[in-house]
Amino acid sequence: MKKKRSLHFADSLYARLFGVFLLAIVLAHLLAFVWFHHYGHPPPPPPPPPEAMFEGAERRPPPPPHHPPFWGGPFVFQLITLVGAAWIGARLLARPVQRLGDAALSLSEDLDSPPLPETGPREAKRAAQAFNRMRERIREQVQQRSRMLVAVSHDLRTPLSRLKLRVEEIDNPQLRTRMAQDLGEMIAMLDSTLHYLHQERASEPMQWFDIKALVDSLAEDACERGAKVSVEGHCAPLKVQPMALRSCLNNLLDNALRYAGDVCFELRDSGEEVQVRVRDHGPGIPADMREQVFEPFFRLEGSRNRNSGGVGLGLAIAREAARRQGGDLRFEETPGGGATAVLSLPRV
Repeated sequence: MKKKRSLHFADSLYARLFGVFLLAIVLAHLLAFVWFHHYGHPPPPPPPPPEAMFEGAERRPPPPPHHPPFWGGPFVFQLITLVGAAWIGARLLARPVQRLGDAALSLSEDLDSPPLPETGPREAKRAAQAFNRMRERIREQVQQRSRMLVAVSHDLRTPLSRLKLRVEEIDNPQLRTRMAQDLGEMIAMLDSTLHYLHQERASEPMQWFDIKALVDSLAEDACERGAKVSVEGHCAPLKVQPMALRSCLNNLLDNALRYAGDVCFELRDSGEEVQVRVRDHGPGIPADMREQVFEPFFRLEGSRNRNSGGVGLGLAIAREAARRQGGDLRFEETPGGGATAVLSLPRV
């Protein structure tokens, strides 16, 4: 962990600026020292006058040239002063970029994150103002999209409910059954859309939670319904959003049971993150479609029969719930055939 933090710090803009400034200071001092060492000696003293040269006078050799010490007090003081100035300068230059990066990361995780303070130098203020305007436009567009979809989904329920009542008056039993099934699928799609939008807008606080207990509970409930679900591995409690995590694992379990006869939950705790792997031995997912399955309303098979595959929102809801907690969700191939959903949750 410490090694990763050191590498992360060394790759920062602050570390690079400070390193360049420090290298320039040290090289400048070394060149200055070499220059004065070779070319900065004082001139030799003039020879004594002829009248001073008398017989028997003691002749003393000229004093050796004076070489100032390399690590003298003035040099050390100057070096410390310039290194401190380089540290402060690099810090001041890197701070606005770091604040902008932190604000962008917070916005990607939560659209209701606070705006970026518009302080600092003129360039930093302009960047903060542009970022805050972009943040407001993104929030408005997302809210407008959600309001539009909620309104359309809600308004469509009324005529669909009336149609469902009128279908009962059709004399042809076969036609009545088909129309009732189509209307039921449309109502299920609307309900799933509303649930998906509600999950997107939900803001649940993080709290410590026993994931192993949740997985055991889901497996036990599925076994009571006649499914074959097992649990392997252990993990320590983790700080998560409990309702979002339950929704995510429920959707993964339902998706696995829909296409496979048995499912296995596997828990892996590496100390830095917890992985919940939902493994099945069904038909699997082609490698080129393992990202497409997370798109809303996307289904591998062409039909829209909710008895065979739902409406295509379960995996989108699951990944959205995982990413709201700082994690991610992906699919891998199960050894021997099938699909494995890998839910990764970091330890904050």
